[in-house]
Amino acid sequence: MNAQMAYLIGMILGNGEVQRKSDQTTITIELPHKNLLDDEGREVSIYVKSSLTDIRAIIEPLIGHSLSISQTKRATQFSFSKSNEDYTMREILRFIGNGVYHSTMTMNSELFNMTTDEKRELLRGLADVTGYIRKSNMAFGNEGWHRVYIEIPGNWQMVIDIANMLKDLDVPVQTIDFGHPNFRDSNLKKYNEGKPYYWKKEHQVKIWANEFLPIGFNIVHKQRALEKYADELLEYLDENKTHKFYWEKAIRKREKPIHPMENDDSLPECIRGKHFESWTELAEKLGYCE
Repeated sequence: MNAQMAYLIGMILGNGEVQRKSDQTTITIELPHKNLLDDEGREVSIYVKSSLTDIRAIIEPLIGHSLSISQTKRATQFSFSKSNEDYTMREILRFIGNGVYHSTMTMNSELFNMTTDEKRELLRGLADVTGYIRKSNMAFGNEGWHRVYIEIPGNWQMVIDIANMLKDLDVPVQTIDFGHPNFRDSNLKKYNEGKPYYWKKEHQVKIWANEFLPIGFNIVHKQRALEKYADELLEYLDENKTHKFYWEKAIRKREKPIHPMENDDSLPECIRGKHFESWTELAEKLGYCE
């Protein structure tokens, strides 16, 4: 393991897909352009393109050849192929739990034994492809309370592994918006409208902008926004208030009605059939705790 491999693993875990053939494996990573324009009205695709030099410099020496890159207004895709017998490819697949899609990949336990710099690089690679910071990401609608969102579609264990790796780096999670009926349809509004599966959305790990600075982004427009919004946040909030893990502060709970979908088969067995009043209860049950 080295920093370059950690960054690549992070990108794959964040938004990768593996295609295995009899003699070679192809890995494709997609970097979505969440919005066509950033908060300052600049084209996102242009700034992603300007970031490609740095990304190539990290990944290409590792894989031994050029990345294949394609770009549309909506997304940039990176891909590379290597023999199934290639050591680097075998290690990559081992580190992602031999998953095929990012929704089915898992972090190999060895990744938690990496150095601090390697963990930081893994999280930066992951955030480059599935992390976002926008003016609209304010907490509770409060001016200046800016956050980074890391979005994880349907992969419960990945949410907890990311939160715990952030903890290893002394980066607190501000909140986790779980794709769970107690949080994505807590008052049963959508259920009563005949939409029982409305709650099946991506999980969102949310971190105060200033707390995410030690990790950062390699994508130019994301890093620029992070620095701007982190500075702005500190005009409204003291860093002593942002640098707290949930178990270090009072827990807010709001009574929620029992949701009929709490028993849904897609929920992990350890939480299936259970009711949660706070995201912290669910996080603790899944393994993100003191």
